[in-house]
Amino acid sequence: MSPTTGIAASQLHQLIYYHLDNNMLDAANFLAGRLHALEPRNPDSSHLLALTYLRLRRFKAAYDFSQKFGASGRHLGCAYTFAQACLELGRHTEGCAALEKAKGFWAGKMNWKKHSETSRRHVPDAPAVYTLMAKLWQGHGDLRKAADCYVEAHKANPFIWDAFEGLCRVGADLNLPNMFKAPVEAVGVSAGGIGVPEIYMDEVTSMPQPLASQSDFNQQILTPSADPFEGGRSVSAAGQFVLPGPAAKIALLNGLRPHSSDWDTPTAKGGSGEDDVAMGGVGLESEDMMNEPPAAPNRRFRPDQQSEFPNKPRQPALRGHMHSSSEAIAEDTLRPGIGGHKRTISGQTSQASSAAASDPSVPPRRSNRLFGQGTTTKPTRSTADTVSSLAGKVDRTMRAAKAATGAKVRPASTVGRVVSGNRKIMPTDPADKEREKRTTSRATERSALMVPGVTAAATQKLHAHPPPVPDVQVEQQAMAALLDNFRHLAVGSYATARFDLPKAIQTFRSLPSAQRETPWVLAQLGKAYYEAAEYRSAEDCFARMLRIQPTRIQDMEVYSTVLWHLKKESALAFLCHTLRDQDYHAPQTWCAVGNAFSLAREHDQAISAFKRATQLDESFAYAWTLMGHEYIANEEFDAALTSFRRSVAVDRRCYGGWYGLGKSYERMGKLEEAERHYRIAATINPSNATLLVCIGVVLERLHNRKAALANYTKALEITPTSALARFKKARVLMHMRYFQDAMMDLEVLREQAPDEANVWFLLGKCHKGLGEKSEALRALATALNLDPKAAPFIKEAMEALDDDDDEESEED
Repeated sequence: MSPTTGIAASQLHQLIYYHLDNNMLDAANFLAGRLHALEPRNPDSSHLLALTYLRLRRFKAAYDFSQKFGASGRHLGCAYTFAQACLELGRHTEGCAALEKAKGFWAGKMNWKKHSETSRRHVPDAPAVYTLMAKLWQGHGDLRKAADCYVEAHKANPFIWDAFEGLCRVGADLNLPNMFKAPVEAVGVSAGGIGVPEIYMDEVTSMPQPLASQSDFNQQILTPSADPFEGGRSVSAAGQFVLPGPAAKIALLNGLRPHSSDWDTPTAKGGSGEDDVAMGGVGLESEDMMNEPPAAPNRRFRPDQQSEFPNKPRQPALRGHMHSSSEAIAEDTLRPGIGGHKRTISGQTSQASSAAASDPSVPPRRSNRLFGQGTTTKPTRSTADTVSSLAGKVDRTMRAAKAATGAKVRPASTVGRVVSGNRKIMPTDPADKEREKRTTSRATERSALMVPGVTAAATQKLHAHPPPVPDVQVEQQAMAALLDNFRHLAVGSYATARFDLPKAIQTFRSLPSAQRETPWVLAQLGKAYYEAAEYRSAEDCFARMLRIQPTRIQDMEVYSTVLWHLKKESALAFLCHTLRDQDYHAPQTWCAVGNAFSLAREHDQAISAFKRATQLDESFAYAWTLMGHEYIANEEFDAALTSFRRSVAVDRRCYGGWYGLGKSYERMGKLEEAERHYRIAATINPSNATLLVCIGVVLERLHNRKAALANYTKALEITPTSALARFKKARVLMHMRYFQDAMMDLEVLREQAPDEANVWFLLGKCHKGLGEKSEALRALATALNLDPKAAPFIKEAMEALDDDDDEESEED
């Protein structure tokens, strides 16, 4: 490969990462295609092309371009992209195999503190790979391996919330007090082995110079060093690019050399000492400096200058607080100004010789040094020249500031200034003299580094106090506080996943208001209330959530089901219109539409809406479950079984799917199968009283009244306000001729539902069993008034009050 090809490939790498970081995916994909054409056998080129296709959600193309180096595990980036494409395409085992083959690249790797506003890692570390592998195993149906991978990911990086949620989804038994512990790499260890976090400061856009006015304009065009995205990379013999280390800023803060073998995203400003100034941009400190002419061009040292102004080394104390680009520019050759002029301390401008720019002794361009085409030389301009030139600017600036702010200054008549710049010095006040001496001293220390090309952010670090670097103890305290907040959220989420609903509700409600009144927490609280059948409270939580985030789509399928239970047709219709306007292609939108049609008893339309939701996202188990219930309403039990089976295939812990299978088998008369599926659902969600009631109903139909009574009693222990469980229990007690116990439950039901005809009918039969015929007649008459349509059954019971039939009707 020719050097020109390698340089072009390096610049294409920079441009691709630039477009990826700025979410210009089509342009990144186009450039990745050019790079792949330039280096078709380079795995880095295949990785970038596959990565752009993956970001564009063209998963089959990402699969194809990453398969060569990814399926075999020869390149970590290709393997990771290949596995992500396999996850979307449903080829779970292929993705797991690729990641296993590439394990030598990612095992034990940790990118802690290597991602910031100014640096990136485009290849994963061990926690990221474990998380992806867990999702692949979960999609394959191997929940045990998925849980193992989630555990490894959480131990390496407890801030990966996907790992914790994955553990909850697979039903792992977790010990939360031992979780969310800071890993070893989190505190006290950085990329360079020093526990100093990177402190980022925003950079102000520098003022560019006109291109035509730059003395080296012709040399900058079409040269590698003129690339504005050049990040100090070096090109290896194989043509692969190498980016500066992830903690270059940290290493410079501690006087260390940054590693150059790691993969970083280059930045426009550059984080390495070999960065070029992009197109001659100059960072200016203040309005005063914008009006000042630039410094003089580079000159060779003269013998008398060297003896008079020795080039003293820079103070080491300033080195630790500098930005890397400013340090490199301060040590490099100073570029000539726009007009080739300089200004003396007296304020007079002098014309610099144009021969200095063409002199052969002037050091070569830094781009030649960067690619090994020249030798590095020392700066040809003494530090004293720069110091003296800038000290004059600072002196005039301070004098002008004193006059503007009303400070003590001498009258204007005491200083005479002529065109030549000469000054007649008058005796000065001792206090002003001492103040100016201190100001000039500070400006001198600072001005040695203030040269054209230094960005405003770097300049700010020179003249302002550096940001305080927290020590290890403070960092540990901050990390502990952050992890403690995560642990509180995890307690509520884990309780919801285990259907420990009172604990989940109490945990989320006990959070600080700043955290509690957030969309995510309110959504979790609303779902906990929904599972607890407290639909009014759930509605209130979702309504508050929508006031905070009106455009939220997530969890809206649960909110629509809450409105369905509350029979609020208008609110549900309005929610459907809102979701349709926000995201027409979201499965949550079509779930809400299906619930609206179901509430209006248009089951065919509801089935169509739920089917559309499953087409948009085949892994959306909730849509499969709702569609199955609509098939049951239409008495299409075979189609219902198919929908519920798809639901539990997507999510093995979807208890709604198992409940639907049980309900379908019950309606089909297969009571043993119904009982088995009901028990599976109850095992997943042991706090749901409805599931226990369903099991009791099936057992009652199987003439196992004692077991049915046990399930009804347990359901009432879980939910004492469950009218259905109490009604079923009272009826079983009557069938078992425990009339007194049945009467106690029926009295409670009469208070809960005074207008329910079935309650009064059972009260009449219970009074008959106790021998209270007058009370029985009064209760049956009340039932007849409440439900005239059931008159034949009620009149038959009235006529049988005088009979001593011990057999209780099974049809009441």
